[in-house]
Amino acid sequence: MSAWTIADVWEAIAGMQPDHPALIQGERVISWGQFDARADALAAHLIASGVGGDAKLAAYLYNGPEYLEAYYAAFKAGLDPINTNYRYGGEELVYLFDNADAEVVVFHAGFSATIEAIKTRLPKVKLWIAVAEPGHPVPAWAQDYDAIVAKVPAQRPVKAPWGRSPDDMLLLYTGGTTGMPKGVMWRQDDLFNVLGAGGNAALGIPPATSIAELVERIQGPDHLRAMMITCAPLMHGTGQFSAFISLNGGGTVCTLPSRKFDAIELWNEVERLKATNIVIVGLAFSTPMLEALDANPGRWDLSSVRSMSSSGSMWSQENKRGLLGHIPGAMIADSFGSSEAVGLGASASAAGAEAQTAAFMLGPNTAVFTEDGRRVEPGSGERGLVAVSGFLPMGYYKDEEKSAKTFKIMEGVRWSVPGDFAEVNTDGTLKLLGRGSQCINTGGEKVFPEEVEEALKTHARVRDAVVVGVPDPRFGERICAVVEPDGSAELSLAEMSDHVRAQLAHYKAPRELVVVDSIGRAPNGKVDYKAVKARALAALGLQA
Repeated sequence: MSAWTIADVWEAIAGMQPDHPALIQGERVISWGQFDARADALAAHLIASGVGGDAKLAAYLYNGPEYLEAYYAAFKAGLDPINTNYRYGGEELVYLFDNADAEVVVFHAGFSATIEAIKTRLPKVKLWIAVAEPGHPVPAWAQDYDAIVAKVPAQRPVKAPWGRSPDDMLLLYTGGTTGMPKGVMWRQDDLFNVLGAGGNAALGIPPATSIAELVERIQGPDHLRAMMITCAPLMHGTGQFSAFISLNGGGTVCTLPSRKFDAIELWNEVERLKATNIVIVGLAFSTPMLEALDANPGRWDLSSVRSMSSSGSMWSQENKRGLLGHIPGAMIADSFGSSEAVGLGASASAAGAEAQTAAFMLGPNTAVFTEDGRRVEPGSGERGLVAVSGFLPMGYYKDEEKSAKTFKIMEGVRWSVPGDFAEVNTDGTLKLLGRGSQCINTGGEKVFPEEVEEALKTHARVRDAVVVGVPDPRFGERICAVVEPDGSAELSLAEMSDHVRAQLAHYKAPRELVVVDSIGRAPNGKVDYKAVKARALAALGLQA
């Protein structure tokens, strides 16, 4: 079995198919040969600038070819790439770059003013490399990305004197809504394997055992080289890891031309590019996608689409059914996992057989354990924490305490336990309840917000919903539904409560209702529960 480095894999693929498209954004098409050459140029520049082995390179970029080029260059040079949430403010960026020990920051020039205000507080950063944008030239204190990648070195592929190693890391920073973000440390070998090692379980393609086998497979006449459009931001695990899976199979990663998601633009690009795969994050994307299709029946030829995949946020059965009604030849893959626990569970839907929301099959290396370390038996009704073993991260960067709480030894095996509660149904499927950190305690009963949210989302006039706990003098907390309606009619608390009671225990029904124009999900589809709770308290005239 090979010990994998991602740069070695991508270089072999580029050598085999230099003219095949690797990256597309609008009219920009970067072939595999160009992808490799541009990454070589950037890697050579980093090495020549005195950046040492295992140095950290932060990508502070919107979606686009430069994001994956920067990562590829880091892999080539034996550096550790880091994602950066482009919504962060100055203080959050200072924390992130300092905590990650970033020595190189590759950024879109539109962020120059934000960086200029904080750069003197970041003495560890040796290189600022800017990607120019219309109206935003490269600032005088930064280097020009386009000029760097144009200088392809004569000696290729570029390898640093310290070489490459399967132990080279990728740091995936996660969190920030319930505390400061933490860097999940993935060894390249573990990451490549957990992402399928060039295979695809959904398509019945087994992992490759060597680069030679992987390249030979890609050359085969029946191999599907995915034309994948990621709507999800590359700064988050869903978009980033999905892009890696496509590239590892010799495919193409497409990003949308606009920076704000537009469902009409997506369907235009799907038809134009004959996309095979679409990557989203739950209802934040799928709702406007379905609304566009419903409003424009038959407008687009979507027959090329084989799969729509989502991770990181649950979405409704009704929404899946609607999308599959428009694209009956596609499959919807709903993945349950996190930055530190890939492959906790999966749900697959096809036309006429839409999977129930929050019902996931346990992954092959997944189990549910009680908080005292006992396995939860199927059908027992007992709640526990979902855990995954196998290829796992090393832990959290510079946080041994958090690492010890998440990565545990049980039954003599190392597991990742990110904090998701679930029950195991008799048939072995998971009934996902939610994160313990958001659990609401009402009169001694524990209620997981995600469970109530999914019940609310099945209402015909609810576009999106979030559930939070608000203070109650008798019960400690009471359940408040924050609902984004579809605009067709008024919503009432009684109607919402009755709808939930028809599906769940009565104590899980909302006692308060706050109607909002928009839930305000982040680009990765996730919710800032702290911010939503503050909005709810203000609307209700309550204090925390």
